[in-house]
Amino acid sequence: MAAELGHVTVIFAGQSESWAKWIEHQIRAAGRATTLVRWNPLRRPATAEALNDLLSAPGRILLVIDDWHEQLDRDRFDAWAGVLRRLLTEHGDRVAAVSVTARPMPSAAIALAPVELRGLTPEVARGRVLDLAGIAGPVAPDLSRGPRFPDDPPAVWGGVPRRNHRFVGRSELLEQVYGAFSATGRDGAAVALRGPSGNGKTQLAMEYVHRYAGEYDIVWWISAAQRVTARQQFAELAPAMGVPGTGDLSATIKAVQRELDGTARPWLLVLDGADEPERLSGLVPDGRGHVLVTTHRGEWSAHAEVIDVPAFARRESVAFARRRAARLTDHEAERLAQAVEDMPLLLDQTAAWLQLNPGVPVNDYIRDIRDGKPDRFGVMASGHHPKYEIAWSKLINTLRESHEPAWQLLNLLVCFAHDVVPVRLLQTARLADLPPELAELIAEPSSWNTALRRLSEVTSMRIEYEQGPRMDTQTVGTVRMHRLFHRFVRSVQSPADATRYSAAARRVLVSADPRDSASAGNWARYSVIIPHLEPSGALKSSDRDVRDLVLNCVEYLRMRGEYHDGWALSRLAVDNWRPAFGDTDRSVLVAVHQLGNMLRRLGRYTEAEQVGQENLRRLNDAAGVRPIEVIRAKDGLGGTLMALGRYTEARTLFEEAAESAARELGGENVPRTLSIRSNLAVAIGLQGHYSEALALHRSVFEARVQLLGGKDVATLNSALRSAWMLRLLGRYREAMTIQGHNSRVHSQVLDRNHSQTLQAEHNLALCARRDGDLQFAYAMMREVREKLLRRRGASHPETLMVSCDYAMLLRHMERAAEARALAELTAGQYAALLGEQHPYCVGARDNVATVMRDMGDRRAALELSLTTVREMEQAVGRDHPWAIGCAKNGVAALAAHGETDAAAALGRDAAERSARVLGDDHILTISLRAGLALDLAGLGHRAEAEKLHHDVAARLTVLLGPDHPHTQYILERHRPYWDFEPQPI
Repeated sequence: MAAELGHVTVIFAGQSESWAKWIEHQIRAAGRATTLVRWNPLRRPATAEALNDLLSAPGRILLVIDDWHEQLDRDRFDAWAGVLRRLLTEHGDRVAAVSVTARPMPSAAIALAPVELRGLTPEVARGRVLDLAGIAGPVAPDLSRGPRFPDDPPAVWGGVPRRNHRFVGRSELLEQVYGAFSATGRDGAAVALRGPSGNGKTQLAMEYVHRYAGEYDIVWWISAAQRVTARQQFAELAPAMGVPGTGDLSATIKAVQRELDGTARPWLLVLDGADEPERLSGLVPDGRGHVLVTTHRGEWSAHAEVIDVPAFARRESVAFARRRAARLTDHEAERLAQAVEDMPLLLDQTAAWLQLNPGVPVNDYIRDIRDGKPDRFGVMASGHHPKYEIAWSKLINTLRESHEPAWQLLNLLVCFAHDVVPVRLLQTARLADLPPELAELIAEPSSWNTALRRLSEVTSMRIEYEQGPRMDTQTVGTVRMHRLFHRFVRSVQSPADATRYSAAARRVLVSADPRDSASAGNWARYSVIIPHLEPSGALKSSDRDVRDLVLNCVEYLRMRGEYHDGWALSRLAVDNWRPAFGDTDRSVLVAVHQLGNMLRRLGRYTEAEQVGQENLRRLNDAAGVRPIEVIRAKDGLGGTLMALGRYTEARTLFEEAAESAARELGGENVPRTLSIRSNLAVAIGLQGHYSEALALHRSVFEARVQLLGGKDVATLNSALRSAWMLRLLGRYREAMTIQGHNSRVHSQVLDRNHSQTLQAEHNLALCARRDGDLQFAYAMMREVREKLLRRRGASHPETLMVSCDYAMLLRHMERAAEARALAELTAGQYAALLGEQHPYCVGARDNVATVMRDMGDRRAALELSLTTVREMEQAVGRDHPWAIGCAKNGVAALAAHGETDAAAALGRDAAERSARVLGDDHILTISLRAGLALDLAGLGHRAEAEKLHHDVAARLTVLLGPDHPHTQYILERHRPYWDFEPQPI
């Protein structure tokens, strides 16, 4: 009996689970046994049997009282009140209660004398719970363990709409969601609430978040209808979780994902209003947390457990309607629910209308909804949602007739995107940009808040308040409009109103444009603006300021690394503007240039070339084109052709653009001219003319130092390119000295994760490897590659470039198996990105052949090596250093297979070509001659072999020094090899 009295049974309704678990943990920690009992008064009959079930629990009974009673109809409430009175009368010595609701309690619950837990500190609440459980004496609490005190908000909490206190019902659905998440234990889980618009999916998600917030340490709500908004809001988790941000949005998102994947803290991510899963790719982490999606799309079934959200059950409809409109009787509420087919959104709006129009007979209104025609209320029927159209037409007529300022404001609000209306932009807009009837309204906070509150009351738009700018008032911060209602209002606007209010919306957006998309401080503003471009008509506007706004948004997307969205927006701009304004309009040309940029950065090089070629053709055919437009077009197309491996064509375009820029814009003192000349130097280097490229890079570097200073990003890039060419020329120590300094300055001026900083560190690792410091090279290149994998993914061109070099570094360190796996993976990814015959793909396969030879797979290595020799010659020409390098590896493959005559013949030919192209003292020429000496000796031509070997030794000693590892390697008569190294474009 003593053991039984020591036992405590905690009985709770489902929505109080987080409180019940916290209470149970405190009692257990104090040494008592406990049992949790979930009690659902909505599904159980209020009978004596139900009372007996409650009393069958062992020991003391602790009831957790919340506001479940508000979801009962009058008869069921009275019945349960009787059960509670009997419980108190007959078993008061065993029963105690705690209250976890801030709402007024009925007398039946008050009679239980529940002890309030909300608003207390965890320590005080714990003391009260233990006292009710009959646990006397001090018990040292350890509140850092176990569930978090439910009244304490999660440590990270963002974007969650305030709780809807009119929410009723849906208990089964909420328990289904909770059960789906609970069933996974500590593993991650995703649940999708799916159903037609207007069925209350968002409201259900909101209630789940607030009801079970105590289960999580991190709760983050994302408005997922717009991809740009969703990605920006996801990235805003970074500072909240202490994750270092970067300028690149994709990199920040990946960093947040890694944190969520690795953290032991329970988390909940809500994607509200999600469209196709592919549009939100990258925003669903694989960690141990929970993802809750609201959507009307069926495709989410492949990504989450789907829970269908139907219309209300009739009892839920009645309870909700009566809460929304107090004048409704149960019978009237049931008839209204029947008329609107229990659809939550429509029930909310119709009940609200009835509450605001007390003089209208309820039966007359229900008859109109049930039997009326939209045209009776001045609305053209669409045939899609007739009941919606009738209800909304009456609602709109009410606004027109009785609340004209609210009606005028609604006309403006629907010219923005529906999901989150940008009320902050309206509040900060210039009065001259607004329609006169709204300028005074928006300027006066009380009138503004009154109009929004009226809209909320009549239309069920959700508004949320925030602290005003003077910290002495509350002002509306967020307005959320249902997309069906948004679409309806737009459809019934008169053409004159639609034109007038859309123009005002565009002026508001233009006023909000910071006009500096390069500054990180402005990025949040652009992410707010972009979703409203299309609904406001900005993409079809002829206004120059509006088009500049669109272009600034495109540039923001480029700066943030959001190339897919940048491509989509620039394509829409081109498609809308080119027919209206012509090929040579400035806005059209900038949009076309950005479209090519985005395609190139997405790796869609063939499409980028088509855009660039077509644009250049149009400019050449047009009259009166400004020279800068042709220069920009040639420069952009040249970059695409370099990516495609067509280096000679790219060089020609850059030469033409550089000549025109020098003539039209100015020579050494114009950044644009220097930028084009820098691109020309890159193309020359890709052709294999390293000395010529070095001279031009140095010339541009010196000009940039004079014009921009030594620490400008462009100046640092020129120094980086110069060091790169020095390394390719075999001047390793000179390259190492320059690149060491350049890399340090990069890390001081730019973010450590910036693409150019990583490129500088990559080149420093390559310099260190060539200079013989393998451990430093390994540590540096591994770190750079890991950063790029996190930021860009495995198949991004920057990642592939580093992976290609990292594989050969692993080979150099005699980690052949790892080297081969990575080399093969990289070659395959290059083939998928650029095609099998692209020089980067051919070179990557040549690296694979080199590792295969090391691992003893000589026949396959020989076949692959000789294939890459032919393919590289076809791709870049026989005299390109890459073709000569592939031939050098072909010599080694032939020799390893015992074909010494063929090796000597190919080696002699390759050495002669290298001497002609790169000079007698280039490292490639010297090492080819070293290999030839080995083959000649093997054929018995010892005199010629020794003469060659002495010449090689002398030249290597002068070039690298007698103690350099490469000098020692060749002098010890090891077989030389060549690595293919992709160059940055």
